[in-house]
Amino acid sequence: QASYYSDLGLPSSSYAFTSQLSSQNGNWASVYEESVYSGSRRYSAPSSRAPSEYSCYLGSGSRASSRASSARASPVIEERPEKDFEKGARTVSSLSAATLASLGGTSSRRGSGDTSISADTEASIREIKDIYELKDQIQDVEGKYMQGLKELKDSLAEVEEKYKKAMVSNAQLDNEKTNFMYQVDTLKDALLELEEQLAESRRQYEEKSKEFEREKHAHSILQFQFMEIKEALKQREEMLAEIQQLQQKQQSYVREISDLQETIEWKDKKIGALERQKDFFDSIRSERDDLRDEVVVLKEQLKKHGIIPDSDIATNGETSDILDNEGHLDSSRTVPGTTQALKTGGEGMLALNSPFCLSDRLKKLIDERESLLDQIKKLKGQLEEKQRNGKMENTVSDDEVLENGTDMHMIDLQRDANRQISDLKFKLAKSEQEITALEQNVIRLEGQVARYKTAAENAERVEDELKAEKRKLQRELRSALDKTEELEVSNGHLVKRLEKMKANRSALLSQQ
Repeated sequence: QASYYSDLGLPSSSYAFTSQLSSQNGNWASVYEESVYSGSRRYSAPSSRAPSEYSCYLGSGSRASSRASSARASPVIEERPEKDFEKGARTVSSLSAATLASLGGTSSRRGSGDTSISADTEASIREIKDIYELKDQIQDVEGKYMQGLKELKDSLAEVEEKYKKAMVSNAQLDNEKTNFMYQVDTLKDALLELEEQLAESRRQYEEKSKEFEREKHAHSILQFQFMEIKEALKQREEMLAEIQQLQQKQQSYVREISDLQETIEWKDKKIGALERQKDFFDSIRSERDDLRDEVVVLKEQLKKHGIIPDSDIATNGETSDILDNEGHLDSSRTVPGTTQALKTGGEGMLALNSPFCLSDRLKKLIDERESLLDQIKKLKGQLEEKQRNGKMENTVSDDEVLENGTDMHMIDLQRDANRQISDLKFKLAKSEQEITALEQNVIRLEGQVARYKTAAENAERVEDELKAEKRKLQRELRSALDKTEELEVSNGHLVKRLEKMKANRSALLSQQ
């Protein structure tokens, strides 16, 4: 049994404690036998002291039982109750020795004093009663002791069971400790890896941040360039509007030039008609001069024959008849064409010069021309009437006035026409120069528009690329931040678990 206790790891004092209990039982049995056979009076003192000693023993036994019951709660067996039991055993041995000495003394006194039997009988009876009472007390003490011993054995079995359980739990705790240490090592490795990943992610985040700042700066530059190009495009639109206005002006100038060319052509036609009319009037004037010479010759001949005609009427009549006869034929050939040309020319000139605001001089000339045409018509009518009536009127002065007026009007009209032609030619050259300058400006502006358009397209393409890169960097930044937050959260959880494991480990070490 001692080897079994030693195998369990209990101290060997527990086996000594049981042997002491058995020796105490033998001592109590010898005390009981000696008390039965003893009869002397002197036993009263030791017997009176025995309950106190037994009570002392009982006190020590009760203390031992209380310590045993308290040992049920703790897996470690204390050595102090064993000392108490040894003290109780020493007390019982001293009690038995004192009892034997008292009994021996009484027996020697009984042999010497036979005469005092009657006197000592009552004392012996009382002692026997005391012995029986002591026996009852011993039996009670013995029962209590056996009960305490039984309880002690039960508590010892419970303590052994608890010790076994404690050993098993210690083994389990050792296994758990090793497992936890392994987990701590793995978690440390994982924590180191996470720290490395966190450092790498931070480094990447810093690089991405720097790259983002660079891209942002480039984006601001491109945005500034885009604003400049936008402003240039706005200017281009304004230039295009100006070009359209200039083209409209050019078209109006072209129309004016075409109108002026038509006017020049009409002027040329008019000048030709006036030249033809001048030739016609020159021929009429020469014929008139011839007729005048003939009239003078005829007058001289009449004077020679003694006929004195009415000079004014005759001459006027003759000359008028001659003019009527000869001028009627020529006028029938030429005047209708000239009058029609003058009439159409005057109408065309009015129609053309009205939008261009011709000078009042030209209008005056046109009015005079129309009045001349009316006068020609009137003269034709007069000539026809004179031919029908056969009367000669004095139209020489009127013809001279008409011829002189027409000559002056022709010269003024030709001079005005030449001046207008030179002005129109100058305006035409100036408008052609303006048109060429405008065409050059249009070509230059179209080139600028093309360049601005290509620059705007390039800027838009670069801006789209930068926007896509910016969105990509923002996504990467968000993913890196999310990953960093996850790593920080997992790191916090791991730190908490590590602290909890350290606390559990310190608690286990404090319990051991």
